Parts: sequence; C-alpha cells; structure tokens
Amino acid sequence: MLGVDGLRLRVPSEVVELHDHRLRQRNVRLLLKREDLIHPELIGNKWRKLKYNLTRATEQGESTLLTFGGAYSNHIRATAAAGYHLGFKTIGIIRGEQRLPLNESLTHATARGMTLFYLDRSAYRRKMDPEVIAVLHEHFGDFFLIPEGGSNTEALDGCAEIAREIDRDFDLICCPCGTGGTLAGVSAGLQDGQRALGLSALRDGRFLGDEVSRLQQQRYGRVFNNWSIECEFHFGGFAREMPNSRRSSIHSSADKVSDWSGSTSPRCCTAYSR
Repeated sequence: MLGVDGLRLRVPSEVVELHDHRLRQRNVRLLLKREDLIHPELIGNKWRKLKYNLTRATEQGESTLLTFGGAYSNHIRATAAAGYHLGFKTIGIIRGEQRLPLNESLTHATARGMTLFYLDRSAYRRKMDPEVIAVLHEHFGDFFLIPEGGSNTEALDGCAEIAREIDRDFDLICCPCGTGGTLAGVSAGLQDGQRALGLSALRDGRFLGDEVSRLQQQRYGRVFNNWSIECEFHFGGFAREMPNSRRSSIHSSADKVSDWSGSTSPRCCTAYSR
C-alpha cells in the first residue's frame, strides 16, 4: 500500500474571489475555496475526511476499508478511488436493494475495485450496532471501518485543515452539511472572531446540530460556540434542483450574512465540496 503522500494532490486548494453586483450592494466580499480541484477523484471534503482515516488504517496494518452510503454517495465513490490509488481493498455497504444496471456512481466504484453489499433499509438504520458489525466481520473478515459520510474524529482533523489553509482574512466560512463532520472540523480550525455556517443539504437537518456537538465533544472534549446551521436552503434535499419560485431566497440570503457572521462588514469565505 502507498502512503497518502504518494497521491498528487493540489493542496492547499486555491482561493478565488467572486464578483457580483448583489454582493457589492450589501458590502459582502465572497471568496471561494476550490476544494473541488484537489484531485480528479478525491474531491473536496471527501478527501479531507478520508486523509487521516487512511493514515490510521495504514498504521494499523489494515488492508481493507469498509464503509457505508446510499446508491449515489460521493463518499462511496471517493473511498473506492482511494483504495484503488493507495492499494486498499474496499467494501461499500449500500442502503437499499440492488438496482440494475448500476448508476454512474456505483459503476465507477466497482470499476475502482469496490465490492458492493446491500442492506435493506431496516438493517441499514442499525448499521453501526455491534451485532450488525459482527455479521459484516463474519462475512468479510478483518476491515478498517469508516462510518457513513466518513464523519468521525479522524475526519475532523482533516476538515480543520480547510480553514487553517486559508491565508486571507474572513469573518464567515460556509459549507454544505450532510453528516456534520465537515462543519465540526472546519469550526475547530477557525481563529478567534471567525464563524462557520453549515447549510443543511437535508430536508430535515435539525438533528445535524447534535451530530456536530457529539463529534466535537468526542474529538476535542468540548463543543465550540463558533458555528451554526441553516436548514432552509436544502431546496428539496440532496441532488435536487432549486425551483424557480425559490431562487429569490438566494438574493435575500445575502442580507443575512451580517447576522450569520456577527460583522457589519463581513467577508464570507465558502468551502466548496461536491
């Protein structure tokens, strides 16, 4: 197996400024951190979450990675790519029944050598129960377990580097939020006076605050008070197109930046991930 240093990664990712008259009218400066350009397959927060998990798996002498996700999971796809490039066997536990032909995401994962195993939705909800993990060990043998979305304490260390890499002054950093791991790590990497805002990608993302708190308490022994989550910008959930009737909310959101950041002249930096 290769070490993570063997990958050709574009880190730190570049930061570019976006210009728009609506931002200027509201005295907002918007910077975009191009996490999507880190690697063709290990994109954005997916790489950040995997980085220290892969390091730990290597240190423990593990040769197989097992993780969980839905049929369109970018995390599943990224884990398969990481295994391919770094010499790990990979197993993806997929929510729901198998549907053929495979979609583009799962086709790519299998092309990168991932073995797919399907759990019905009832069993999938119990995926982290010791009984379910024991059955997976009986079926697959030894493996290094990475949770759904890659969100664990190792993931927080990787995501904290997103904020620490930024060499520009800013008041607020924004990121999409699906499992809470990215926001929990980014928050920990901020300097005094900076805040993090998570934008829930889920229709009912109110539970995410508890997840961020749990992850930070587990990793750092405390919960930081420099983050918050907005749950009104999901536009129907993952991979949904924003309806025309709601496009005006994008315009009105610029008016909220001062409230989110606590600054009257905010500079907002957003971490892009796909």
